[in-house]
Amino acid sequence: MSRFRFAFAAALSAALLAGPAPAQTWPDKPVRILVPAPAGSSLDVLARAIGEKLKDKFGQPVIVENRPGAGGTLATGEVVRAPADGSVMLLGFNGPLATGPLIQKTTYDVNRDLAPVIITSSQPNVLAVNASLPVKSVPELVAWAKANPGKLNFASVGNGSSSHLNAELLKSMAGIDAVHVPFNGSPPAVLSTVQGETQMIFAVMQPLQAQVQAGKLRALAVTTPKRFPLLPDLPAIAETYPGFEALAWNGLVVPSATPAAVVQKINAEVGAILRDPEIVKKMNAFGFDLVGGTPADFGALMKGEAERWTPIVKKLGIKVD
Repeated sequence: MSRFRFAFAAALSAALLAGPAPAQTWPDKPVRILVPAPAGSSLDVLARAIGEKLKDKFGQPVIVENRPGAGGTLATGEVVRAPADGSVMLLGFNGPLATGPLIQKTTYDVNRDLAPVIITSSQPNVLAVNASLPVKSVPELVAWAKANPGKLNFASVGNGSSSHLNAELLKSMAGIDAVHVPFNGSPPAVLSTVQGETQMIFAVMQPLQAQVQAGKLRALAVTTPKRFPLLPDLPAIAETYPGFEALAWNGLVVPSATPAAVVQKINAEVGAILRDPEIVKKMNAFGFDLVGGTPADFGALMKGEAERWTPIVKKLGIKVD
């Protein structure tokens, strides 16, 4: 056998022994999507919609597991330690993937330990208050807070979340004081505000909507630089405080050692789901603006958000022990 034929035969034999390429076989076992938020939260709704479509296409179970706690860092750390084969993903948000590590110690390094897959969605946070608070606009809220020092508490969905940092940014720009009360996800944070234990909250619209419609909460404004098309009746905080801008975003990440071909396949499959008219309509109703894009797009967003918030966090002195 010639040297060329021998080399070719050896390479073919090695390929056959290695089996199919990872991307061709994914998913070849159940897939877990970890959600760093409670069941019933907007992030949970999105994860289950994506999981259902993946299950239908591939015939493999797709299990959504809720892991709230520690501002999303518990779930994120679990994914970092998971097998790097695409079988375990995190549907994360700003906190654990960009801003959380700026204010608290984490067991992982976002850039070293995680591979971005796809941006799933973005949306504004909505500033809402308990309906008993005698304010109907951002200027009225600021005036009330200044006239009632020490009486304003705000709930957040977790330390380092956009919910938390939005409130800190408003406090700084408006020159008001308010005490931060963090919760593990939106359901308990919203309930606290409905019951009056806290008076103010920044959260995405979905967990607020029923309470706003019932007259228990009053929505005042959104955090986008201009009015949000899906919530056109709400003014932007930037109309009162120019330069105020903050989005709540979500996306899928996997362990950093996951083969690039698997990352690309997950990106392609989830990207197709995000363009599905049925999913778009359903998620728009929850206030989600579905995004998509490449893994590089998501990596740039995560890095850019961390860089944008670093000087703000330092200036405000936000830290969590």
